[in-house]
Amino acid sequence: MKFLSALVLSFLAVGTCRVQAQPASALAPLVTNQRITHPAEGATSEHGDLGGVPYRIEIPAHWNGSLVVFYHGYSYVPFGPELDRPLTSQETPEYNRGYAIAQSAYSRTGWALEQALPETDRLREYFVKQYGKPKQTFVTGGSMGGALTMVTMEQRPEVYDGALALCGRLGPTDPPMQQRFSFRAAFDYYFPGVMPPLVPTPADYMDSDANRAKVTAALKSDPAKARKIRNLMRLHNDEDVAHMISYIGFIIADYQQRAGGNPFDNRDLVYNGTDPDDSASDNDLNDHVARYAADPVAHQYLVRNVTPTGKVLKPMLALTTTYDPLIPAATISSYPQMIAAAGFSQNFVQQYVKRDGHCTMSGEETGRAFDELVNWVNHGKQPKAGLLP
Repeated sequence: MKFLSALVLSFLAVGTCRVQAQPASALAPLVTNQRITHPAEGATSEHGDLGGVPYRIEIPAHWNGSLVVFYHGYSYVPFGPELDRPLTSQETPEYNRGYAIAQSAYSRTGWALEQALPETDRLREYFVKQYGKPKQTFVTGGSMGGALTMVTMEQRPEVYDGALALCGRLGPTDPPMQQRFSFRAAFDYYFPGVMPPLVPTPADYMDSDANRAKVTAALKSDPAKARKIRNLMRLHNDEDVAHMISYIGFIIADYQQRAGGNPFDNRDLVYNGTDPDDSASDNDLNDHVARYAADPVAHQYLVRNVTPTGKVLKPMLALTTTYDPLIPAATISSYPQMIAAAGFSQNFVQQYVKRDGHCTMSGEETGRAFDELVNWVNHGKQPKAGLLP
């Protein structure tokens, strides 16, 4: 099954998602369902559909003339209704500091990089046409939105002054997704029949409370095996294992459908880490786990979406928690290495907050990080890597 139209393919290049700038006239499709309100004196809130894609623009009463483009994260369902809700703790700090916010809902759910990049750039162009060129433009986003922030900064440095990636899926998509697939295969060995088939995963599979409950019950039925899969996945508790196994099933199905086949392969993987005191457990898993081959064409979809270059020409600050079950800090360490290899370490800083959970930094912490970024952009004071001050 082919999911990428010729138009979308024009935005892609091997190794990365490439957004090609177009004339403003070509990026001005009919705005429909437009609703402009003024929630406070001097403030403007614009909602509508741009080329059929829901969007929001929020301009505070004390607008400083600058813009923050915000990317939302991975979503199971259409995101449009979320745009009618109040700004989140990832957006409110910037808004309260006088920045306008522009956000697109994306025309597809799931790992929608190939939709989100051009559609959000089209919204930015629309903002410029409607409200004038901003004094400065920043980009930020959380989770998958952090990955989109990364790609945007690599591809559009002429547009953006700086970036804040929050709990982002930084670095190449392929290695951590292959790891997630391998975890599901290991779970299926320890607890056969609990989850649906892995290749192909049913297209209608959903991450749900019911599926998490099934995984939880299986883990409780055999604490020894539960400990092995927990150790392998480096998770703190069975609740996190249940969440991740259920969630992984959905994203595997999403990627398989988008790629038109199975992009995952664990044939050459040597599993380790199920028991820190004994190799016998690892040996048993390697001897018996099901092995799957990737479809080469499908695998290239995973590579395209996305493999960054490390070419970061403007300041980029990344913020994560110390324990993130969905995007562990260890899985994003390759990106600073890529940036260093490309010769741009001076433009990237990684910081953390001492907290468990995915994207659980507070609004106050997000605001402090954003202040650091703005100070870096405007005054050249690079933040210190490590704990968020």
